[in-house]
Amino acid sequence: MGRLFGTDGIRGVANEYPMIPEMAEKIGRAIVHLLKGDNDKAQVLVGRDTRISGEMLEQALVSGIRSAGGDAYLTGPLPTPGVCYIAEKMGVDAGVVISASHNPFPDNGIKIFKGDGFKLTDEMELQIERLVLENDTPVPSVEANIIGEESLISDACSQYVDFLKDTVSEEEIFGGLNAVLDCSNGATFQAAPATFIELGATVRTLFAEPDGRNINLNCGSEYPQGLAEVVVREKANVGLAFDGDGDRVTAVDETGTILTGGQILAICAKQLKEEGRLTNNVVVSTVMSNIGLKLVLDDLSIDLVTTQVGDKHVLRDMLNKGASIGGEDSGHMIFLDHHKTGDGVLTALMLVRAMKKTGTPLSELAGIMKVFPQCLVNVEVKKKLPIADLPRIVAVIRDVEKALRTGGRVLVRYSGTQPLCRVMVEGPTDQETREYCERIADVVRAELG
Repeated sequence: MGRLFGTDGIRGVANEYPMIPEMAEKIGRAIVHLLKGDNDKAQVLVGRDTRISGEMLEQALVSGIRSAGGDAYLTGPLPTPGVCYIAEKMGVDAGVVISASHNPFPDNGIKIFKGDGFKLTDEMELQIERLVLENDTPVPSVEANIIGEESLISDACSQYVDFLKDTVSEEEIFGGLNAVLDCSNGATFQAAPATFIELGATVRTLFAEPDGRNINLNCGSEYPQGLAEVVVREKANVGLAFDGDGDRVTAVDETGTILTGGQILAICAKQLKEEGRLTNNVVVSTVMSNIGLKLVLDDLSIDLVTTQVGDKHVLRDMLNKGASIGGEDSGHMIFLDHHKTGDGVLTALMLVRAMKKTGTPLSELAGIMKVFPQCLVNVEVKKKLPIADLPRIVAVIRDVEKALRTGGRVLVRYSGTQPLCRVMVEGPTDQETREYCERIADVVRAELG
């Protein structure tokens, strides 16, 4: 039996296996079967981003939910963290988001959350896979009189905006702030501008006209260069670019400089510590974080816990260590005092809050962390063999690490959601870092491409 779930739910090209309506229907049935008790009728909240395939998969998923006896509640286009928030607020059994996050529009995916706002455990994912993939254990349909119902949550976006606004106190509102928001033609196109405007900011909104095919198209968190140009031209205080499903953010300072996720994490951690709100004096991040993050946290006497790539691993270690903040260099941050999942708009609010509280320009706040030169090359691969079993790749990694000594590091790993091997090198200079990274990438390409 092949794996359906990657590092962030189930993902693939829409209308190609496994992102086909038939599979979505089976997943809907499996969710209800897994979550309902002997006599209970499971309730499932379903949200999506703005991809043209979203409604197709939504209809199939809802069909499966209802045919298994579950009730489906639809939010329409809403950021992933908004779906998680409303699911917990409503007390439903599960929340499902149809989205492929920052991927291009032909892709789509299904993310599943428990009713308490946390993602499924690995065991629950395996149970769903068995129900969906093993033909000898199909989920039965229910009798006609107990087919589930379908309802639209018409105020889902406003509920989520109210939640976001409540994370900022009245004395911290954003009057005088000039912000540019890039909504990636994705799920934040309504919620992000509404939140900042209602908090008193002057907002210029970019890429907030989704047509089903333009999500993440040369915009959003993966393409902040255009946002940077607008920030400088408009003399704005900050630029904020969200990804397609709104669980991550990329920030641009007033000079047009693009911040790393590590810089955002360092700024927010420093602010929380100064306010006495950095629980257990610890921050959680992943192996992809820049060396500079550890150095600045050492200077601030803050402990850093490093974990595997993926927000579920970040959250797991945050819970284990009692941390209030954690995140990835991609801009995917979790503020556990407010939410149980990564939230790009919430992260943007916490960053701007630090600017307002200190009265300091973002460029100056970001200056607390030196960002070491980093090169990341994504190599398309036909197969994902264990790196340790490939002598040529092991040898070139060893050679580069020997050359870098303590002045850098190497990380080679497969993407959990795409057919890619990610080669990352940090080093003392841009040129050396790029040369070392390309050297490893060439070998990976020859072995696996």
